[in-house]
Amino acid sequence: MKPTTSHNPTAAAGATDEALLDLVQRQSFGYFWDFAHPESGMARDRGRADGTVENDMLAVGGTGFGIMAMIVAVERGWIAREDAVARLIKMLDYLGKADSYNGVFPHFLDGATGKEMPLWAENAGSDIVETSFLAAGFLCARQYFNHGNASESQLRASITSLWEAIDWDCHTKDGSALYWHWTPDGLRHKIEGWNECLITYVVAASSPTHPIGASSYHEGWAKGPVFKNGNDYYGIRLPLGPELGGPLFFTHYSFLGLDPRGLKDRHADYWQQNLNHCLINYEHCVRNPCGHKGYGPDCWGLTASEGDKCYVAHAPNDDRGVITPTAALASFPYTPVQSMAALRCFFNHGDKLWGKYGFVDAFNPTTGWYSNEHLAIDQGPIVVMIENYRSGLLWRLFMSCPEVGRGLGLLGFEQQAQV
Repeated sequence: MKPTTSHNPTAAAGATDEALLDLVQRQSFGYFWDFAHPESGMARDRGRADGTVENDMLAVGGTGFGIMAMIVAVERGWIAREDAVARLIKMLDYLGKADSYNGVFPHFLDGATGKEMPLWAENAGSDIVETSFLAAGFLCARQYFNHGNASESQLRASITSLWEAIDWDCHTKDGSALYWHWTPDGLRHKIEGWNECLITYVVAASSPTHPIGASSYHEGWAKGPVFKNGNDYYGIRLPLGPELGGPLFFTHYSFLGLDPRGLKDRHADYWQQNLNHCLINYEHCVRNPCGHKGYGPDCWGLTASEGDKCYVAHAPNDDRGVITPTAALASFPYTPVQSMAALRCFFNHGDKLWGKYGFVDAFNPTTGWYSNEHLAIDQGPIVVMIENYRSGLLWRLFMSCPEVGRGLGLLGFEQQAQV
């Protein structure tokens, strides 16, 4: 058995599949535990592989992913349960003083001050999508930390207080589709499917205090210009989404907690949707119509990440030669054989790709470029989706929330019981 942590990628070559999954999950989790902001405990938006940072910017959605990763760490014995509870209470204390609008948080916060950090004008104000990722993470934590001692009781009460304060309905116009951003000047950016925002509609409908109605989902989200598909790509039928499926984070972000197994509504079977999306992405890299170096059955995965020129939502219809490890690794529930092949291949790139916090964000085999950064929104899905593949832990926790069950029912979802 190989060690559970290692900065030496060649040491992992002879490890079993299970040992490699442990290693990748544990070191990717370290980004959220060791590299968290010291004053808030929340996830930094990004940081260099050597553990240094450029700024104090915190990711609200990335923190939600990190909360789920923290639950995995407790369950697998990497950190003490009481330490995780203390960290979560620290986050909630910080968020209680941070900028928010109608209970909805901005996309980015300043780690030291709690003030909003809008990177561009259109990103200003409250961000209902990032807040939905945060809320989903906290709901999983509320279900997991269920002991009767004072600290866990306090944690659950604080999570419920934050959850009930979020006014989802203020991000609609008379029951219309949700809008991404709210400012005193109005709402911006209608959220129409198919993309990463299904979870936003689910948690918004699940709110016990400020829920949206079913019409926002069916007449807003599902009536968007890029929702129904039904075309074949590489011989694989895609029920929903843009041409060739789009970036793989569409398949990951909403389904960190939302269990797609047997999940259906009038629009789609969501396991089939996600499986086929992953297979299309995989087949595109195997067939490699753009002729990029390094692509193949053991080196694949296109999603939003850093690139050698800029941050891009990499996808089969916007393929710039950049492979992003989280794309294949967070697809483990759907493509375990293909994802394991990719995991082993990524270790072959040595310390250019692997380090203290797991795999760096992305690389371009054609140009020889390797990122020197990690991003919270890419680290978290690696830990969480591998765990859902291994044990279904986060799926069970999120789906066990009574509010979520009511919200899914309101929107017309049904799910076959999972054994």
